[in-house]
Amino acid sequence: MPNGRLLRPTQGDPSLDLSEYLRILRRSWILIIACTLAGMLIGGTASILTRPVYTSETQLFVAIQNSGSVQELQQGNTFSQARVQSYVKTVDSPAVLQPAIDALGLDTSAESLAAHVKAKSDLNTVLITIEVEDESPVQAAAVAAAVANSLIKAVERFESPQPGSVSPVSLSIIKPANAPDNPSSPNVRLNILLGLLAGLGLGVAGAVIRSSIDTRIRGEEDLRQVTEAPLLGGISFDQEATGKPLLTQTRPQSPRAESFRQLRTNLQFANISKQAQTVLVTSSLPGEGKSTTATNLAIALAQAGQVVCLVDADLRRPMVNEYLGLDRNAGLTTALLGSSDVNDLLQPWGDNDLYVLTSGVIPPNPSELLGSEEMKGLIGRLEQAFDAVIIDAPPLLPVTDAAVLSQHVGGVVLVVGAQKLKRHDLEKSLGALRLVDSNLLGIVLNRLPAKGPDSYQYSYYTHDEPAPTGTVSRPALRLPVRARSQSAPPGDSFLNDAYEPHESDRSTRRPIRRLDR
Repeated sequence: MPNGRLLRPTQGDPSLDLSEYLRILRRSWILIIACTLAGMLIGGTASILTRPVYTSETQLFVAIQNSGSVQELQQGNTFSQARVQSYVKTVDSPAVLQPAIDALGLDTSAESLAAHVKAKSDLNTVLITIEVEDESPVQAAAVAAAVANSLIKAVERFESPQPGSVSPVSLSIIKPANAPDNPSSPNVRLNILLGLLAGLGLGVAGAVIRSSIDTRIRGEEDLRQVTEAPLLGGISFDQEATGKPLLTQTRPQSPRAESFRQLRTNLQFANISKQAQTVLVTSSLPGEGKSTTATNLAIALAQAGQVVCLVDADLRRPMVNEYLGLDRNAGLTTALLGSSDVNDLLQPWGDNDLYVLTSGVIPPNPSELLGSEEMKGLIGRLEQAFDAVIIDAPPLLPVTDAAVLSQHVGGVVLVVGAQKLKRHDLEKSLGALRLVDSNLLGIVLNRLPAKGPDSYQYSYYTHDEPAPTGTVSRPALRLPVRARSQSAPPGDSFLNDAYEPHESDRSTRRPIRRLDR
C-alpha cells in the first residue's frame, strides 16, 4: 500500500544504513553545495591573493675524469653514484651558497637563500637537479646558474685536497637555467580542487552533525526511531492550504485530496474490528494541524457515504467553526451543561451527511467537562446515531484534556507536524496515551515537504481540474440524519430505527438504533 502503508521497515538490513546516510545528504544538499562552493571560492581567492613564485631548474652530470677498462668504468660509475648523494647535500651549505651570493651581489644570507634552493638526484643516476624559487623569474634563473657554478668549483676544491692535484670527479652543466614563463605557484587548479574537496568534506560532516543534533521529526524514518505505531498517512504541505484548508476547496484529484482519501482508507484497515466508532484526533503541540486533519477526515468520510458527526472538543482554542464558517456560541459545552439538547446543537454542513457539534462557549474547566459522565454519555448517544464520530481534541502536552477524553473513545489518531515536533515531545505524547491505556490507531504525518527525501505525496492520475470556490451549506436540519419514519412519534427528536440506505452503500450500512434522551 504505497504512500499510506501500514508496513514497518525491516530491521537489520544493512542497506537501510546506506539509505539513511543518503537521506541525510539529500536533506542537507543545500549546506553541502554551499560549503563546496565556499571551498572553491576560498581556494581561488587564495590563489589570486598569493604572490606568484617562479622556479628555475638546472641539471649537472657527475663523471669520472680517467678512463680505462670496462671494470674500471663500472667501478668509477659506482663511485660517482656514491658521490652524487654527498654533492646533493652540499648544495644548500654556505660553502656553495655564499660564493653564489657574492657573485650576484645579493643582499641575503646563506641561511635565507638555502630556504629557496633545493637539490635532488634520482636513484642509480649521476644527475643532480638544482631548483631555485624566487618571485622574479630572471632572478631565479640567475641564482640557479650561480649555485650550479659554485657547486662545480666546490667539488673540485673538495676532491683535490692537495695543491696541484687533479680532481677525479668532474661536474658538467647539461641543462642550463632559464627564466620560466609561468609561475610554479600558486597552482590555481590544484588550490580550487583542494578547496572543493575540503568544502565537500566540511559540508558532509556538517550534514551528519546537523542530523545528530536536530531531533525534529522530518519524515517516516525519523518517526520509526521513536515508535512502530502504524503510519496512517502523510499530508504534504501546501501553501494554498493556509488560506483554503478544507478538502472541498481543492481539486478532487489533487495530491492533498488523495492523501485524505488514503487516510480514510487506512483508518478503516486500522479499525478493521469496528470497535473504534469514535475517533479522537489530537497532536502533541499546537500548530501541528490536528484541527484541519480532523475536519478534512470527517469530510472525506462523509463523501464516502457515511453519516458523520464532527465534534470540536478543543475547549481552549476551538478552530472547527472558523474552518467551516459555523456559529460556536452554542455547542458541546451547552449540551454538557444541559442547557440544550444535542438535537438542537448539531449543525449540518455541506452536501453530504456531515453534522458538526461546535465547541460552544469556552468554559473555565475544560478538563472536568471532557472527563465527565455527561461527556461519556454524549459520545455513546452519538455513536448510536452516526456511522463515525470524529472528535477534535486539544494537544496532549500543554493540557490533559485529550488524555482524559481518550478514555471515552474507541481510538486515537495522533497528528505529527513534520519539521516542527521533536522526538522527545512525541515520546512524551505516546507515554501520556499509554498511561491512560488509550487505543492508538495510528499516526498521521502532516506538513511533509512536497519534494525531497521526506516527501510523501501522490501524483497518480492527477489532473488540473478547477478547484471549487466554496462549499454551500444545506439548511439546518434536526436529527434524525435520514428521513424519519412516518410512524415516529411527534416528540421523537432523535434517530428512529428505519432509514433509507445510500444507494452505493446499501449492502454495508447498518441500521441506526433509536436513542433515548
